[in-house]
Amino acid sequence: MKKVTKAVIPVAGLGTRFLPATKAMPKEMLTVVDRPVVQYAVDEAREAGIEHIVFVTGRNKHVIEDHFDIQPELIETLTRAGKTAQLAVIEELQLDAGNVSFTRQQVPLGLGHAVWCARDLVGDEPFALLLPDMVSFGVQGCLATAMQLYRSTGGNVLSVEQCDPLETKSYGIVGKGEPVAEGFAITEMVEKPEPSQAPSNYYINGRYILQPEIFDLLGTQERGAGNEIQLTDAMARLARTQPFHAAPFTGRMFDTGSKAGFIEANVAMALAREDLRDLVYGPIAELVALHARGAGTPSRINRSA
Repeated sequence: MKKVTKAVIPVAGLGTRFLPATKAMPKEMLTVVDRPVVQYAVDEAREAGIEHIVFVTGRNKHVIEDHFDIQPELIETLTRAGKTAQLAVIEELQLDAGNVSFTRQQVPLGLGHAVWCARDLVGDEPFALLLPDMVSFGVQGCLATAMQLYRSTGGNVLSVEQCDPLETKSYGIVGKGEPVAEGFAITEMVEKPEPSQAPSNYYINGRYILQPEIFDLLGTQERGAGNEIQLTDAMARLARTQPFHAAPFTGRMFDTGSKAGFIEANVAMALAREDLRDLVYGPIAELVALHARGAGTPSRINRSA
């Protein structure tokens, strides 16, 4: 069994659900409390033992590359000002030289195509895939949980959670087979099935460990749902020759690609921090009470169209 040392993070999406905020700023750079969404994915990957990050980017995403680069002027300014705490944060986030790569997805053809664009940088070895919109919240990161199962089973491992059975048409859904170690065997994978056709209510929550043979399949994969190259379709083909296992995540994943999930992630992360919990808990509770009384309706100018 080969050790997983590389992770692919696709960041080429346009973020149209967050317009106008994402008109000039990549959606992955929107902040949950004080860190960009993409930083949470990188932190989670490093916690799980990943050594090399491969970003699949698109046009107007250069700020993501700048974020993970060294900024001498900032370091000099913080040093002169004696701001050691801020310096420590910057140093903690810095990726080692040579351990981060960027490649472009020139045409938005779906997640499967984005993963395929990373093939030369990943090479002939297993790799992790993290969708940055999904922010992991728990005692242990989601990818670290999947890695534990991978060390027991090898092959391909998908992190899963349970969703409302009526919401299966919003996710990639797996069929539940026999228990294996901390997870279970996957019997089938279906992209966004109607509730009546879903094999279970276990959905793939944005964390994958995949074998390199997936790249050849993605290169020949026909377009599926949404007229895009679907990763789930290629994984279903790979499952004919390789085992797939599911690692249930006991924490929670916030879908920051949706406005509701983004707000939930901010609240949860703020309440989890000792330096912020007491500062935000009271105001949040007051706002909830205000809304319950019907006095929390914003002015017309502050409401979305």
